[in-house]
Amino acid sequence: MKSIVNADVEKYLHAVLPRRDKVLAEMEKLAKHNDIPIIGPAVGRMLYLLAKISGASRIFEMGSAIGYSTIWLARAAGPRGEVYYSDGSPENHQRARAFCRRAGVANRIRFGWGDAFELFDHTRGTFDLIFIDIDKHQYPEALRKARLRLRRGGLLLADNTLWSGKVAHPPKDVQTRAIQDFNRRLYADKTFFPAIIPLRDGLTVALKR
Repeated sequence: MKSIVNADVEKYLHAVLPRRDKVLAEMEKLAKHNDIPIIGPAVGRMLYLLAKISGASRIFEMGSAIGYSTIWLARAAGPRGEVYYSDGSPENHQRARAFCRRAGVANRIRFGWGDAFELFDHTRGTFDLIFIDIDKHQYPEALRKARLRLRRGGLLLADNTLWSGKVAHPPKDVQTRAIQDFNRRLYADKTFFPAIIPLRDGLTVALKR
């Protein structure tokens, strides 16, 4: 992933971060050595902060991988929170269960294995926060689905919305085109008040009005 932030600033942002606990540190190491995409600690702290400030207790993740972002969100949601995990990889699913159990938040998480959209459609009710981090070509459809199920005053979050800076140029692949489409649709939708934070690979935060 190409950095979208000045390299020295990027290095400083990570240097100033407090050390993570043993479980998160192990997950970061695993992700680095096995090329597993995770949001990383800077975005993890932002997710925690946004979920905590908004008081989100019912959260759905579209795409959860090994559960790194799941743990940040579950800790923010508190002991009475519900975080819905979704991922199509059985190996990721097993790893996520083990990590979340060791992190002490497994009882707050509803683990779903399979297609994120199908799992989302089969989960009843509205959500306080929806986090989108699935295959990038699915982002426009994820927005459509999330719009219908996010409560008023809830937060829509999406990772990778600057896509290594590719969004600033004419698209050469379906993933870039889809993220550009997602960004355009979100900013044009009067239901939301969005902002893109140029942190790591771009984090979108949108309030549903």
